[in-house]
Amino acid sequence: MIRSVLLLSLSAAFSMAHAAPDLSTLSERSGFLKTGRYDEVIQLCAAFQSAWPKQVKCIDFGTTPEGRPMKALIVTRSGAFTAAAARQRKLPVTLIQGGIHAGEIDGKDAGFQAVREILDGKLAKGALDKQVLIFVPVFNVDGHERFTPNNRPNQRGPVEMGWRTTAQNFNLNRDYVKADAPEMQAMLKLVNAWDPLVYVDLHVTDGAKFEHDVSIQVEPVYSGDAEFRKAGLALRSNVIADITKLGSQPQSYYMSFVENDNPASGFADGVSDPRFSTGYFQLRNRMAMLVETHSWKDYPTRVRITHNAFISVLDQVAAHGAEWQQAAAAADARATRIAGSAVPLSWKTTDKARMVDFKGYAYTRTPSDVSGILMTRYDETRPQLWTVPLRDEVLPDLMATAPAGGYIVPAAFAASVAAKLDQHGISYSIVKTAQDRAAVDTFRADKATFTPGSFESHQRLAVTGAWKSEPRAVGAGALYVPVGQPKARLVMAMFEPQAPDSLLAWGMFNNAFERKEYMEEYVAEDVAREQMAADPALAAQFKKMVDSDPAFAKNGRARLEFFAKRHASWDERFNLYPVMRTNVEFK
Repeated sequence: MIRSVLLLSLSAAFSMAHAAPDLSTLSERSGFLKTGRYDEVIQLCAAFQSAWPKQVKCIDFGTTPEGRPMKALIVTRSGAFTAAAARQRKLPVTLIQGGIHAGEIDGKDAGFQAVREILDGKLAKGALDKQVLIFVPVFNVDGHERFTPNNRPNQRGPVEMGWRTTAQNFNLNRDYVKADAPEMQAMLKLVNAWDPLVYVDLHVTDGAKFEHDVSIQVEPVYSGDAEFRKAGLALRSNVIADITKLGSQPQSYYMSFVENDNPASGFADGVSDPRFSTGYFQLRNRMAMLVETHSWKDYPTRVRITHNAFISVLDQVAAHGAEWQQAAAAADARATRIAGSAVPLSWKTTDKARMVDFKGYAYTRTPSDVSGILMTRYDETRPQLWTVPLRDEVLPDLMATAPAGGYIVPAAFAASVAAKLDQHGISYSIVKTAQDRAAVDTFRADKATFTPGSFESHQRLAVTGAWKSEPRAVGAGALYVPVGQPKARLVMAMFEPQAPDSLLAWGMFNNAFERKEYMEEYVAEDVAREQMAADPALAAQFKKMVDSDPAFAKNGRARLEFFAKRHASWDERFNLYPVMRTNVEFK
């Protein structure tokens, strides 16, 4: 009897030692009321690799400012666990990330569940034979660990969650072009290595109360390469169809009212600037999808919807990835020939509207004795069909003609700009032969306006002006950035000074628009008289301005600066953008 019990105990111990690890999340075990801390991500990443060593590789692709590892799961049945192997086998890569805003954490819990079910053969059967999935459970890791129940008061669950921004207070979904955050630099390095065909960014909305439960937005649909938009539209349409069959009520536009808190104002579709994921990847001729579950749905519902979208994307890439890869390659080739073409730098939604039915709730709007403005109250027990305007005509706004050659960055700015180009995988060369009078175009700002406050740690700059032909010296050590490369649109987005997320707009060249040298007033008084005595036409022009412009006449500094600008001591580089355009190749 004792021997039998001993054998039974040993057998049980052996079975427990060899039992499959628990690959469920705290979210699942709690009935989707809670979400786990980041140590769960670390543990599950390793456990998935241990459970499926031939299908999963757990990697660190970066380290956060607070020293935490940035984890990703490489998941495929193809055996292609390196970017080189994926390219060699012509496998499309799908990168799905959760927690770029770590309070919006549906993607982490939905993703682990979806990956486990796929590997178990329950869902998306065969999908991992035809692609490589890179799953980043949490992008904003440090923000994830700023964990409290109070971080998202306009969101139903989980009971505790992370914070929107990083430990350095960067909003990562404003950082794709400027790439200040170490986390974004790590992500771009991962993107450059693997070149994902589809990049999926999992979020939760803010906003009003209504029945619709998720937005699915994709670019290119309105923007980017015109032919490649067909692939983006197919991805969007197919995913919306898939999750609709599973009970969701999706929309293809972000469900935020045109007028804050006013349902009657309706909605507007549009294209995000390149600081956002969906505005950035179309510049690389790749697809980006924004999944935004609705914050007022409970956490179990949101995780289920995110899970279904996750599975749908993998199914769609499995079914269409080969043709979409060809479409992306064709877009790359067209981009190398973009020189001389008119290229949109920004997009606008027109006022043209069509009326649509939208599933909302009964509501009232009454004056508030607290705020003094109209307050909207929703009655979620009374569904109500709203008929509201949708503005979805999206057209190019600011345009620029691509130079025949490219852009030249003087040696004085080369190191900092080269670092940014490297982060984005943009090709450039270093000028070896100096030219005293190179035929280039320069941009002098007629007006330069700095923002009064800081945004994402930058004082942004807006300029008005135009490119003009002007011979300039180009020294050895300058950078030559050709437009003739697959990322041509991204090159223009970074270097055209008036583009919304250009390096100039983010303040990288602010020094060039700050006046550094001045003439004392008593000197300027004498200089003005000397100039008028030597040039009667100038004196007449000055008198006309004094007589016709009261503001000028009353501004002593402006009157003296009228002459200072015409003096040989004036800094001719003031308001000169220190990047030039060229129509020839520089070596």
